[in-house]
Amino acid sequence: MQPLNYAILKHFTKVGEACADDVMAALKDQYGHFQAFKKPSIINALMTAEANGLLEEARFDMDPADELRVYYRAHEEGATTINRYIKD
Repeated sequence: MQPLNYAILKHFTKVGEACADDVMAALKDQYGHFQAFKKPSIINALMTAEANGLLEEARFDMDPADELRVYYRAHEEGATTINRYIKD
């Protein structure tokens, strides 16, 4: 099993875009028992990946609870870098 942050990054090489809620839904079965598997930690991982140039913001909207959802995507160079260093 990969570290959680690796799995988060790898997820973006398999989808067009996703927000923290989407990532959590996709990884819940494997990582739901991890202590770091909480929305603030996932958001922090996504923001760090963006700051490091692996992901970029795709769009944003408001969820039904009026919380901001930021959607990210792995641009071509970011996806290439992720796939180079994190194998399936």
